[in-house]
Amino acid sequence: QVQLVESGGGSVQAGGSLRLSCAASAVIIRNSCMGWFRQAPGKEREGVAAISPGGADTYYADSVKGRFTISRDSATNTLSLQMDTLKPEDTAMYYCAADLSCRSRNLLVSAAYTFWGQGTQIIVSS
Repeated sequence: QVQLVESGGGSVQAGGSLRLSCAASAVIIRNSCMGWFRQAPGKEREGVAAISPGGADTYYADSVKGRFTISRDSATNTLSLQMDTLKPEDTAMYYCAADLSCRSRNLLVSAAYTFWGQGTQIIVSS
């Protein structure tokens, strides 16, 4: 069974930074399309960032472009999301996702992914 385990959540003031990590198996980290999603209370889950299996292609939601960076490390079997210049509107539960087929042309939609982590909470205070 595929397990994705997020860590790195917490509380930070606006303008600060946090780094999220998603631990997975080597097979997943090396061969999957992977992404980060978030869901704020009362809102739909939205794609934040995604990365192709080789890591050559990355995708970002307009709301986080220039502030968030997605990366994958096959040495540590980890997907990361570096979040800088955080804003109160970034407050949400953040989820890691993976899919081995990578059939979807849009990697920022939930339907593109088969496997999901349990989530980690980010709170950004003003």
